[in-house]
Amino acid sequence: MKIGKLSIKIPIFLAPMAGVTDYPFRVLCKEQGAGIVYSEFVSAHGIIRENLKTLQMIKFSDFERPIGIQIFGDTPEIMSEAAKQVEKKFSPDIIDINYGCPVPKITKKGAGSAALRDLCLMDDITSAVVEAVPDTPVTVKMRAGWNNSSIVVPEAGQRLEKLGVKAIALHPRTTKEGYSGSANWNLIKKLKESVSIPIIGNGDIKTPKDILTMFKQTKCDAVMVGRAALGNPWFFKEAVATYKGQTPPSPPNISTRIRGCKNHFKNMLEWHGERAATNLMRKHFGWYLRGFEGASSYRQSLVTATDRDEMFSILNSIV
Repeated sequence: MKIGKLSIKIPIFLAPMAGVTDYPFRVLCKEQGAGIVYSEFVSAHGIIRENLKTLQMIKFSDFERPIGIQIFGDTPEIMSEAAKQVEKKFSPDIIDINYGCPVPKITKKGAGSAALRDLCLMDDITSAVVEAVPDTPVTVKMRAGWNNSSIVVPEAGQRLEKLGVKAIALHPRTTKEGYSGSANWNLIKKLKESVSIPIIGNGDIKTPKDILTMFKQTKCDAVMVGRAALGNPWFFKEAVATYKGQTPPSPPNISTRIRGCKNHFKNMLEWHGERAATNLMRKHFGWYLRGFEGASSYRQSLVTATDRDEMFSILNSIV
């Protein structure tokens, strides 16, 4: 498939996830075969103010290419300038606009999926970003609408295509649904049938076989994996093998997971420094241990550990 002029070999992508898809985690997923990785969403206001923490979230290595940097904001002018700065300073393969975040602290400011309540504002922001970075393909990740009485698929998709967006990732839940209930894959199919640009399906991918099912049911061009990869970057290796019709590797056992977790933690320490890394890794510990005997007690110990040495000591005691 192609996104603009960008050729994609593996149509299985890592979804942007706030507080998760930082550099260390993206690299792990790329190593396992993710076709595109996306940054966590980055504030347009933070970009134009040159906030150091914000700019750190955008940094990436060439190993991660192709990579998408996702930005969010509430005005065309701010989003336009942020996109220009991202392109000039970092040269990502894709700039992605977030119209999907349902978190109230984002939507209350008019950003994220709040734009789906005002498609004219969505048009203005999108047009401004597309015009600001003519040499970089602009994509969109969106929800199905604000609530069940205001579904904007496929209309929003048709408008985005006319404005020059090169691909759309759809999570077919509404803002009000959050992550409850089930993702309505029929909306992905409906969107795919209404536009000519690539459509990326997202939502309720729990196993590699779910990816094949989504491709078959919706005819989407690519699938974006989010929560299934939490604590399990190996999901991509299994998924790619399944997609290619090959025998997938066995799911990682506890030893493999702990080795991967320790490697992730080391990379986090190097990238973020000890204070931030120990705080950020606490949620990852729970994901890596999920489903294994005794996971609850180990998770509690790791969450309450006070420094890196104590955390590594606990991890070493597991296997």
